[in-house]
Amino acid sequence: MAERKGLEKVASLYQDAYRKVPRPADLVRRASFPYGPPTTPLTVEPKPEDPKLGAHYDTDWARRMPTRYGRYLLTEGVLRPIIAGLAQPERRGLDRLADLEGPAIFAANHHSHLDAGLLITSLPEPHRHQVFAAAAADYFFDNRVKATASALFLNAIPIERTKVGRRSADQAAELLDSGWSMVIFPEGGRSPDGWGQPFRGGAAYLAIRCGVPIVPVHMAGTGRILPKGKNKPKPQRTVVTFGKPILPAEGERSQALNDRLEKAVAAVADEATTDWYTARRRAAAGETPSLGAPTEGAWRKAWALSAQRKRPRSTGKPWPDLG
Repeated sequence: MAERKGLEKVASLYQDAYRKVPRPADLVRRASFPYGPPTTPLTVEPKPEDPKLGAHYDTDWARRMPTRYGRYLLTEGVLRPIIAGLAQPERRGLDRLADLEGPAIFAANHHSHLDAGLLITSLPEPHRHQVFAAAAADYFFDNRVKATASALFLNAIPIERTKVGRRSADQAAELLDSGWSMVIFPEGGRSPDGWGQPFRGGAAYLAIRCGVPIVPVHMAGTGRILPKGKNKPKPQRTVVTFGKPILPAEGERSQALNDRLEKAVAAVADEATTDWYTARRRAAAGETPSLGAPTEGAWRKAWALSAQRKRPRSTGKPWPDLG
C-alpha cells in the first residue's frame, strides 16, 4: 500500500511538471515581434476590428439583380410549395391592402422559424418580391452558411436584439426609403410558451422615421408546426390575417405608435379566432384580449391556452389562439 501511494505521488509530480512546461504555441503567442503580432503604441489609435458575420454581415449582394432573379425562382418554385405543404395557409384580410402603395412594414406575432417564410409568401404583389426581413444577427448570421441562406431566401438583414444598433436601423431605413417593404417581428424572438411577448419599438421607430405605414399581421398555428425547441416540423393548418395599415400621426412618439401596433395585432388575433363582428365590438369597447399570458401563474397559462384551443369557433373566447 505504501509503495502504491509513493508511485501515485511521483506520477502527480510529473503531471504538475508537465503542465508547467510551455508549449510551442504558447511560446509563439507570448513572443514579441517579429515572432508574434506587433503591439500598438499608446499614441496610435488601434485599428477597429472588421467582423464578417453577425450585425456586420454584408447583405448588399442579396439585392443585386442576378440574386433577385434567383430568389424569385426559389420563392415561387421552392419556398411557396414547402409552406403550402407544411402550413396549409388560409389568408384573410388581403382586401385591406388593396390601396396600399409603396413600401410598408409588415409586423406580426412570432412563434416559429416558419413565420418569416409564411408571411413573405402570403404577401400580395408587388410586396412579395420587393421585401426584406429583419433577422436576429446573433442567430441567423452567426455562421457563413446560415447567413448566406437567410440573405438568399428571405433577403434578410441582421438586426441586433441585445442592444440598439445604429448600423441595423440605418440599413433598414435606407431600404425602406429605397422602396423595399419590411417584415419584422416586434416581439424580438419566438414565444417560449405559446403566449405573446411585449412588443419592442423598432417597427414604430422606423415607421415614424421613414414615414411608412405598418400593417398588423397575426399568424395562428405556426407554433404547432415548428415550436421553439423542436427541429422536426409537423404539418398543421394555419391562418394569416392582415389588419388595416396604421399610419404614424403627426408628432407621434414611437412608444405611442408601438402601443397602437400591439393593440392592432391583438385585435386581428381576436378576429382570426372568433369572428369579425365580435372582434370589432370588443375593440370598440376596449375589451380586446391581450396577446400576453394571464398573470395568475404558470398553471393558469397552460390551462387557458389548452382550454381555448379545444373550444369551438362559434363560441366566444376570453383568450386568443396564439398557436
